Amino acid sequence: MSWILAVETSTEWCSVALGRAADHGAVECFSRHEHTGARSSARVLPAVAEVLAEAGIRLADCAAIAFGAGPGSFTGLRTACGVAQGLAFGASLPVIPVNVLMACAESAASGEPPLPAGTRVLVALDARMDEAYVATFRRDPAAGEWVMEGPMQVSAPESVARPEGDFWLAGNAATVFGDRLSVAAQASRVMPDAMPDARALVAIGLRALSRGEAIDAAHAMPIYVRDKVAQTIVEREAIAAAKAAALASGGGPA
Repeated sequence: MSWILAVETSTEWCSVALGRAADHGAVECFSRHEHTGARSSARVLPAVAEVLAEAGIRLADCAAIAFGAGPGSFTGLRTACGVAQGLAFGASLPVIPVNVLMACAESAASGEPPLPAGTRVLVALDARMDEAYVATFRRDPAAGEWVMEGPMQVSAPESVARPEGDFWLAGNAATVFGDRLSVAAQASRVMPDAMPDARALVAIGLRALSRGEAIDAAHAMPIYVRDKVAQTIVEREAIAAAKAAALASGGGPA
């Protein structure tokens, strides 16, 4: 059965996994998922070597390399894309770009209890700059894959709209923004720990590989939702002042 290597560094976590399809729809997986902050670029290649050694295979034995394409940290996306391309070129492998928000939905639905049929997953991930990356996903039972409803957005937490019907909320925006993410109170389940994880990329990547969706490494590119990647000093000071005022008034974390 085909092995896929997955690399994900779009957040403060460095996540690497090596997996293949097992019996009854399960996935056999070796992984490293570590909170590295800004040090993902130094940790990612050693983690790749570790999972390959644990599985007892070579990189060339893999069928493809999946990577977290975005949205996410500008530097983190470039790290994952660059590492995936470099490894893929060296081993003559194709790559599979994976939407990071879809990976959050996959993480949310992979545990217990199972995601009820028809329930959507709203993903809201901290985008820094006082905004969240947002997208809504539903599972297409016929295709066995996620469908994104509408475009991805980056917006203030107060502007995040609820999907139609019952939904779960995945991603760390609920923790980061607290009551400002008012849509959280309407969710059937809130899962702030359902974050981008290379194990989710393996599951998504295996399905994409079976559909023939791997691409040449030369065509790999990050997915950016915003053009602006940093705040001005004035903007940072204004946000800090607003957070301080909210805490002083007893309004909880801003």
